[in-house]
Formats: sequence, C-alpha cells, structure tokens
Amino acid sequence: MKQTRLALPGVTSEAWMERAHRRVARAFDVYLPNMVERAKGAKLWDVDGQEYIDFVGGVGCMNVGHSHPKVVQAIVDAATRFTHTDYTLAPYPALVELAERLTAKSPIPEAKSLFFNSGAEAVENAIKIARAYSKRAGIITFDGAFHGRTYMAMSLTSKLKPYKAGFGPYAGEIYRLPYPSATHGPSLAEFQKALNRAAQALFDPEAIAAVIVEPIQGEGGFIVPVAGFFQVLREFCDTHGIVLIVDEIQTGYGRTGKFFAIEHEGIIPDVMTAGKSIAVGLPLSAVIGKPEIMDTPGSNTLGGTYVGNPVACSAGLAVLDVMEEENLVERAVTVGQRIRKVLQEIAAESPYVGDVRGRGAMMAVEFVKDKTTMEPYAAAVSQILHEALANGLVMMKSGINNNVIRFLCPLNIEFDLLDQGLQILKTAVQQVQFPPQG
Repeated sequence: MKQTRLALPGVTSEAWMERAHRRVARAFDVYLPNMVERAKGAKLWDVDGQEYIDFVGGVGCMNVGHSHPKVVQAIVDAATRFTHTDYTLAPYPALVELAERLTAKSPIPEAKSLFFNSGAEAVENAIKIARAYSKRAGIITFDGAFHGRTYMAMSLTSKLKPYKAGFGPYAGEIYRLPYPSATHGPSLAEFQKALNRAAQALFDPEAIAAVIVEPIQGEGGFIVPVAGFFQVLREFCDTHGIVLIVDEIQTGYGRTGKFFAIEHEGIIPDVMTAGKSIAVGLPLSAVIGKPEIMDTPGSNTLGGTYVGNPVACSAGLAVLDVMEEENLVERAVTVGQRIRKVLQEIAAESPYVGDVRGRGAMMAVEFVKDKTTMEPYAAAVSQILHEALANGLVMMKSGINNNVIRFLCPLNIEFDLLDQGLQILKTAVQQVQFPPQG
C-alpha cells in the first residue's frame, strides 16, 4: 500500500513546531520536540528522518504495534464502505460483532457492552449506569487514581497537577480512600481499618452507587495493590449493594499477561471499562457489565453522535484477530520478564532505584533520593528521560510525584529492539549526573 506523505518535503520539525506554537493552544504541550511522519511496529520516524524506539505506544494504545498491516487494511476496507451513520439510526454489523467478541473475553458471564469515544467517556457512562441501577449517588475512588479528564472523570482522578488544578469545582458525592500499595502501603489491614472508618465518618454505604478502581494504577505510578485488596472490595460491595467498576482502560488488552488485569485478582466485577488499545488509538472505548446493570438505562438515554464508529469497530475486530493470532497476551509475560530483568540490574547498580514493579509487560521503575525514606526523585527521572530521548528512546514518566518511568511498548515488539531500548535506558541511568539532592 502506498503511503501518503502528510509532512511537506523539506519542512523541518523545527519549522513545524514554530507553526504549532503560533496556532495550537499551549494546553497541548508536547514531549517529543520533533514531528512524527510515520510509525511501524515499535518504531517512530520524524520528518527530519530520525528514528526512535517507542516504549510509550501512544500511552498504551499500541499493544499490537503501530500500523499493523492487518489493522490498517481493516480500517481502509471499512472506510471504503462508509465512515459513519450513527449506530442508533442506521446500525452495522461491526459493532455487534465487536460486542460479542469483547464481552466473551471479559470475566463477567453473559456480559453486555456499550461503545463510546474515549476512556474518560467510558468512565462517565459507567458512573451514569451505576447510578441509574442503584438509585444512589455516592462514588468511592482512590488516592493515586486516574480516570480521565472530562468533568466526572477529572473529579475521580487524584493527581491535582496538571489534570485538576484550576478546573474546579469538582463533581460532588465523591469519596476517596487509600489505595493499598504493595510498595508504599497501607497494608491490607490498614486499608480495611480506613474503609470501616470511612463507612462510619465519611459516607453511608447504603448511599454509595459505585466503587471505581484500577487493577493496577496507571498514572498513579503502576501501583500494584496488596494481595486480598479486591476480595475486600468485592465483599464490601456485595454487602451494601454497591456496583464494583473496574477501570481497565490502561491495564486491559493483554498488557499484564491476562486479557483483563482483574483476572489476576480472582473476583468478578460488575462493570468494566476498556479503551486505549481497543482500536489502536482510534476513538473507541467500551463499558462492559452484567446485563441487569447495563440494561437499566432506558432507550436513547446513553450514546453520542460518534460512539461506536464503524471504522473504529472494524479496527477493534482486527486488533482482536492480531492478538489471538500472535498470542500477544502470552507474549506480554515474556516481554515483561525481559524488562524486569534489566530493571533489576539497574536497581542493583543504582542507589536511586526504590522499586521495580508490575505485572506482565506493565512494568515500572521508581526513582528515589533514599531507599530507606523512599523520598521521590522526580529530577532524576527527567534527566534519564532526556538522556534516553537523545539516544533514540521515547519513554514517559508517571506517578503522583513524577518519579516513575513506565513501560507501554507494543506487546509484539521484536526482542532485539526491546533489548536495544533497555540498553539505552540502562546507559542513560549510568551516565546521568543526578541533580543535587537539596
């Protein structure tokens, strides 16, 4: 297939960035200071011809890699047929087939689904569905949570800057609990104490519509919960008739070595959200849940002009084909093992690594000023990312304190390319002159 060149011949990234500065509002700040012209697999190329190894994957959208030929062909074929009708006015098979295949992969028996445009929109609608079903208003969320940037999703999100500061007031009837981290605490017993205290002093459990929680916190720093956490949540929700919503937007689609990360926890949620890699970054997300919950909202009470777009749904079907054909859920385990091995080597050499953690290919390394106090070292992460980028590796930070480097490379990344990128990271950590710890 002939590739169309969108960038003008001879126009540099510097010239493009100057044009962006003049006409693109500064809220769209960028990390890579060069304009991307094309991408393939786990590589990016800018308009200047520079090549990069991509460990970001469109922030977790590229589990099957950039421009996978089967997905691209599905997009082209769908767009040739038609690009939009609005499913509620003129339905089409791709949405139905995607609903069938995606719900079959969920741990919820006989699940039903709805499709939306973004992860945040899926979260918003999951909350609406839970409130309609329970006839209650209260929502429980967690420290370190990230659920999106639209109004309710932003209100549920924990990180103040840059996501919330200046955008208040926030949605009401939201209650925040500690997320029991295997690294930082609290322990399971401490969490249970906090939950019981909150149920007496902060909210009436009988007025809570839903608990929304990430199986592993994404923006929060790839925080893995303590064992037993989800069993406690499941029991609490069952006792009080609360809908348990599991946000799988970043953790889903094989990233952790299971199709959905909640499968590691041995419980069945009531509702789930999915997005990101569902359609290789095309605007598509899903809410999946128990049929009695999903069918509560009445006719045409949920939706939107573009939701479940036919081209995006066709891409979603091709993504599932690729994942199955290339065994990407299983491959995530091997990718994660290779990442973990190198991160542990870095941790053994560096006094600034506080933790290596994750599941499957959802791995992270946390940098601290002191391993005893675990004081965050965000300046070190900034230096490491800058050094890695200068050597052709694109990575990104996370965590409330911006002191964690997270890994979201494609699950089908070639092993030699993965190893090359990991070596760039290892060298960057070795070569960085860490800023003074004042």
